[in-house]
Amino acid sequence: MRIGIFTETYTPYISGLVTSEVMLKQALEKMGHEVYVVTANLESFHYEYDEKEHVLRIPGVKTGIYDSRLTSIYPIQAINKVKSWNLDVIHSQTEFAIGTFARIFAKQYDIPIVHTYHTMYEDYVHYITKGHFKKSSKKLVEYLTLFYCDKTITELIVPTKKAYDLFKEKYNVTRNIHIIPTGIEVDRFYKENIPLKNVIPLRKKYALTQNDFVGIFVGRLAEEKNVEFLLNMMKELIKDYPFMKLLIVGDGPDKEKYEQRSIDNGTDKNIIFTGKVPWEEIPKYYQVANYFITASKTETQGLTVIEAMAAGLPAICIDDESFHLVVVDDLDGKFFRTQKEAIKKILDLYNNKEEWKRISNQARIKADAFSAQNFASQVLRVYERAIIQNDKNKNFLQRMWKKIRRRVK
Repeated sequence: MRIGIFTETYTPYISGLVTSEVMLKQALEKMGHEVYVVTANLESFHYEYDEKEHVLRIPGVKTGIYDSRLTSIYPIQAINKVKSWNLDVIHSQTEFAIGTFARIFAKQYDIPIVHTYHTMYEDYVHYITKGHFKKSSKKLVEYLTLFYCDKTITELIVPTKKAYDLFKEKYNVTRNIHIIPTGIEVDRFYKENIPLKNVIPLRKKYALTQNDFVGIFVGRLAEEKNVEFLLNMMKELIKDYPFMKLLIVGDGPDKEKYEQRSIDNGTDKNIIFTGKVPWEEIPKYYQVANYFITASKTETQGLTVIEAMAAGLPAICIDDESFHLVVVDDLDGKFFRTQKEAIKKILDLYNNKEEWKRISNQARIKADAFSAQNFASQVLRVYERAIIQNDKNKNFLQRMWKKIRRRVK
């Protein structure tokens, strides 16, 4: 099968979405399929095509949202290149400019299109509006999301029931929606695949001792990730347990604000901000921790939770539906609703080493279900369904056209 992945962001940009796209491409290629990528050029204002990796980069203007760029919705110079691929199916990963290009191209050349909805955009509107027109902007986001995810595609994929419910209950979408949790290369995070010699220097770098009980958060440092909850939680936790540490891995627009907040809270010796970490080095960071924690309520899934579980870490998550397909409370992780509950869950793991070990083992087992191979196989079935559905529609239209022609004659 010849597959085209259309996305606004791709390597060298680092994000959970990019990780899932690269993983899907590689897994499909291992199955013998040809995979091509259309994305924005993040490094220059030129068209570039990587013949070896089959990646076409389209120039665009900066949006002001991290490193993303806005491209033309119908880049003329890209048409002939994409046509030459003779795609069997298009997989759109974005609702914006390149996503629009995917839909126009699919319509023009009669190619079935599958779309994955990754982001709860209503939670990100503040980056554009800066707090103004909040109600009207959310309605606009709702309208555009519904249009791009319902009216212009063949099949829709969402990673969680939370996203499924958004379309079924709030947007009243009647089409088929496939819930496919995004997979990862789980073996990258296995403890046995990470040499101890790579972990020990990291512990020394951040002055972590054997007596420290270390939590880890991996993600973008921005308002929607609810990092302030973790900062305030640590302020309370270390009052009685000064050996508790929290490693915050990542960068973002609010990093300096959170660092200052940590200083103001008197937790700067217990909360360690690592800054941006290269994608290939992330696995060893999990190995310096005893548990993973997140208070984000804006995830459609939360790939870092699966990464942490693959690394053998119990995942302590705020009780949000986005995590329910991954974590089972008190089996392979723990849920909390309040700061007090979060502290209790951490202390439960610290005070009961057998409980920590049991949940750690179960987390590792659960993570295997989200392997790249399993994910790619499920997505491939949706591609096949989209192709069949497109053929049915085409045959139906052809039959109708024949009937019309007969009547005209």
